Amino acid sequence: MSGLCVAALGCAGLSGARAQQVQTIPGMPPVVDPQNIYTETTPSHIAPEVAQDPARIYVPNLRSNNVYVIDPQTYKVVNRFPVGKSPQHVVPSWDLRTLWVTNNAEGTTNGSLTPIDPRTTLPGPEVAVDDPYNMYFTPDGKSAITVAEARKRLDFRDPHTMQLQTSVEVPQCKGVNHADFSIDGRYAIFTCEFGGYLAKVDTVNHAVLGYLKLSSGGMPQDILTAPNGHTFYVADMHADGVFIIDGDSFRETGFIPTGVGTHGLYPSRDGTMMYVANRGSHKIHGTPHSKAGGVSVVSFATEKVVSQWPIPGGGSPDMGNVSADGKTLWLSGRFDDVVYAFDTTSGAVRKVAVGLEPHGLTVWPQPGRYSIGHTGILR
Repeated sequence: MSGLCVAALGCAGLSGARAQQVQTIPGMPPVVDPQNIYTETTPSHIAPEVAQDPARIYVPNLRSNNVYVIDPQTYKVVNRFPVGKSPQHVVPSWDLRTLWVTNNAEGTTNGSLTPIDPRTTLPGPEVAVDDPYNMYFTPDGKSAITVAEARKRLDFRDPHTMQLQTSVEVPQCKGVNHADFSIDGRYAIFTCEFGGYLAKVDTVNHAVLGYLKLSSGGMPQDILTAPNGHTFYVADMHADGVFIIDGDSFRETGFIPTGVGTHGLYPSRDGTMMYVANRGSHKIHGTPHSKAGGVSVVSFATEKVVSQWPIPGGGSPDMGNVSADGKTLWLSGRFDDVVYAFDTTSGAVRKVAVGLEPHGLTVWPQPGRYSIGHTGILR
């Protein structure tokens, strides 16, 4: 019965009284457990249609303008194809049936999105879109949000055709790039990489609710909602750790030191841990083989680092995601032109050579009912 519930992207009649405790925005699938927004992303929750997609790792290579496709069983590159200029991330759509490559064409106005069919693993015709550095989807599935980083703007678009619906200017958010959503879907918090700010945005009324200046650091990167749906974690590449934010009151409440160049944040499949990618450098274009590069494992319960995974010979772990079974953390090696596969039990790592400057890779398929974007944050 649960499989049918997942496939329908609904579950309203099956989730019980717990789901009714959170009043979500209209059209958003119900919250099954108010204490853990990741209950539907455990290994047993792959939707039947998604389960038919072949297991692949999709790697956008920023400087070689292509996508490499890796078979995670063999750790071999099985395909590669050209995409638009400066591909940044591979983003699963809200309905889980398209993987979008965000080609923001750095320094030009020739941005585009390349759709990939996850069933065939092949690309389709590009869609012209202005400066899509990253992309998210409102939790109700009504809009895609292309993050126009260079324009300080968020463009709400039709999630299928990518036709523009409306735009939200974020003038105080220099370098707007990453985001995550509240438990009820009513707001998102975006990071402002080049200003040290966060921006809180009303997802229903399409308006800026406010800005928050971080107390230190000054180069916020990825952001992840805690299992409780109210706390947010913000990776800061200059602070070398993760800021803790109360999303509802929009204030900073703590800090977790992790490592040099803190960058990407990903929940474990059981929702108990957060994997933190430390890129090993404070620079946008760092040097390869940094001895400071590695992964920190943080307990959501204690908000403390419980393990550190170094990379033998050094490295530059950036963006990625966790395998469907939770056993492997896949991350791009931004300055090393490789992809890392970390064993989530031991921290042991394997490397796969890819194109030039790999960035926001995604792992597919993944369990969950719907995607809110980035490299595959599902719920």
